Amino acid sequence: MTSLWTIFASFLKIGAFTFGGGYAMIPLIEAEMIQKRGWLTREEFINQLTIAQSIPGPIALNTAVFVGYKTRGVKGALSALVGVVIPSFFIILLIATCFTEFKDNAVVAAAFKGMRPAVVALIAAPLIGMAKGMSWWKIALALAVSVVIWLLGVSPIWFIFVGALVGIGWSFRPEGGSEVRKEEKEL
Repeated sequence: MTSLWTIFASFLKIGAFTFGGGYAMIPLIEAEMIQKRGWLTREEFINQLTIAQSIPGPIALNTAVFVGYKTRGVKGALSALVGVVIPSFFIILLIATCFTEFKDNAVVAAAFKGMRPAVVALIAAPLIGMAKGMSWWKIALALAVSVVIWLLGVSPIWFIFVGALVGIGWSFRPEGGSEVRKEEKEL
């Protein structure tokens, strides 16, 4: 059985060494949970990531809670949550106390400007990773929805809602739900 300390330490490391927000944490979480620890399969990770994106709250926190819960129940969820939050809490606290003194500093402004491309790459990497193995029409649909959201300003909530309804409806079709039933039997 995985110790609570191991769960806490894993997420503490992820929280401490990831910059760029929750999406930038996804490759680290994936490497730690699937390759290093074996706590999740790739499919379980993708499913939990989908749920984590669909519910309110930061994706890294939601993912940490799901993984912690899967490995050790409520105590595991709390251990993962505390582990992933502590580094951010102290970093934000430090920045908040010092930022007013340095906010107009040209070097600090240049450093933040220089970090932008790296943050974009950290966010793009998990998206490209999740697209591997997807059929072309799912990728095209995701790109089309992204363009509509970006250009027309349509709320992503509508697409999540419609997607959930289509998925539920699809699963009730005799041949449409066969994949879902097959996966349930395998579990």
